[in-house]
Amino acid sequence: MSDKALTEHIGAFVRHHRLEQNKTQDALAHAASISRSTLSLLERGETVTLTTLIQVLRVLDQLQVMGAFVVEQRISPLALAKMQKEKRQRARGKQGDDTTEHEW
Repeated sequence: MSDKALTEHIGAFVRHHRLEQNKTQDALAHAASISRSTLSLLERGETVTLTTLIQVLRVLDQLQVMGAFVVEQRISPLALAKMQKEKRQRARGKQGDDTTEHEW
């Protein structure tokens, strides 16, 4: 998708959820602390700030879409093998302990 197509897709998403919640542009803009014209720009796929988008998504209760941007820490197979190699494989008794079982 082109940048323009993506911004239009995001705008359509915002407009859909605004209408689904039966909110006017004025009401949503006021709740998001932005101007109605800024909201209109967003819905038309024009350039707005990321902060504006987040404010609108928050008011529409749609912040779950931000979950797509979660970064998961992954361990490389080599690092995992090294960690496994360094892991203790067995336990040993105290060094220099001369007591034997029959002395108990």
